[in-house]
Amino acid sequence: MSFYPIHHTFAPHVNLSYTVRSLGILMAPWKWRRGHSLGLLEKSLTERFSADTFLFASGREALCALLRALQLKNGEEIIVQSYTCVAVPNAIHAAGGVPVYCDIERDTLNMTADSVNEVISHRTKAVICQHTFGIPSPTSELKELCDSKGIVLIEDCAHIMPDETGPEQVAKHGDFIFFSFGRDKAISGITGGAVLSKITDVTLRLRAERARSVNLNLLTVLRLLTYPLVYLIARPLYGLFVGKAFLFGLKKVGWMVPVLTKKEKEGQQSPIPKHMPNAFAYLTLTQLKKLKNINDHRRKLTDYYISEYSSSQMCISGTKSDLPLQKFPLFTKDADDIRAILKKKNIHLSDGWDGCVVCPAGIDLDPTNYTPGSDPEAEAACEKILNLPTHPTMNLKKANELTNMLNPMINDG
Repeated sequence: MSFYPIHHTFAPHVNLSYTVRSLGILMAPWKWRRGHSLGLLEKSLTERFSADTFLFASGREALCALLRALQLKNGEEIIVQSYTCVAVPNAIHAAGGVPVYCDIERDTLNMTADSVNEVISHRTKAVICQHTFGIPSPTSELKELCDSKGIVLIEDCAHIMPDETGPEQVAKHGDFIFFSFGRDKAISGITGGAVLSKITDVTLRLRAERARSVNLNLLTVLRLLTYPLVYLIARPLYGLFVGKAFLFGLKKVGWMVPVLTKKEKEGQQSPIPKHMPNAFAYLTLTQLKKLKNINDHRRKLTDYYISEYSSSQMCISGTKSDLPLQKFPLFTKDADDIRAILKKKNIHLSDGWDGCVVCPAGIDLDPTNYTPGSDPEAEAACEKILNLPTHPTMNLKKANELTNMLNPMINDG
């Protein structure tokens, strides 16, 4: 067993150079909240996607700010797909809306125009299409449907950021786009998010949302900036007791900032957004400059997994070798058992997107408005899905090690 884990969530973007940059900004506390990187990141995203950019402390806060700028009236609905993160319905509720779920297509893990059309009502204000794991949602068809119904299309690009080679249908057709720069997203600044607007009056209201934002607590900024160093130390020792104990101790004393808070797992989110600190804009900007390299790395791993599994029923047709997938989905029987066996070998494939329609597993489902049994394709998919890592600190050697260990255990789903 290797001491170094194969994983999804152990600081997937963090390498030595990332850690050095985070320590550099850590040593300049006067640049934590304000600095040139905020303006440079806004300008870069505006030029790249031809839309007005607004930065917030997280993707979920960016989405909430956008929905507030849409001025939702009491009871107005936002259509989202089942098989999504709890942060999405939380943001909808925080903005005063009601999430309505549509089912997904198994081969793409995304909503379709037909599944959306089935749940549109006179109360529908917007559709949020999610590019699940980097598999493009049918944005052209969804935009046509939304235009015909007089509602807006919001693209959730937390899992993918297109580069100059594509995919061209992502971040193109939506009236609005939002990104997350969280720890395991397409690119990572440790935390942060952006919303991009193509509609002038909403842009004006987004400026007001940004103006009423509050600062992220400086202690939280400090804790987050130490995250890369913590994992750079803990990861190679995780197969030994010392690495695991180091992380456990830091979590026990409350030093590690959770991806989701206890309140968020219970369906609560504050409607008051927070500014994106300059420190995290700086880290995001450095990754944005390397976007093509990051995406090409993901494409190589995607192509490798396709070469291993395309001849079986485990591989879905939505996975293409030219896509920079955030993770590679397989469908197999006994997925939970396989993850449990591999965990004992220091291979950690639980990523929060298995065994749940609104993810991660273990959240309070009642506040999400999802009715169990209502979206059968999503419920079937989440029980059989087994995601393989494609992140920047994964490599082909580890991918080969993973598939060699995995292949005798899996069955067509």
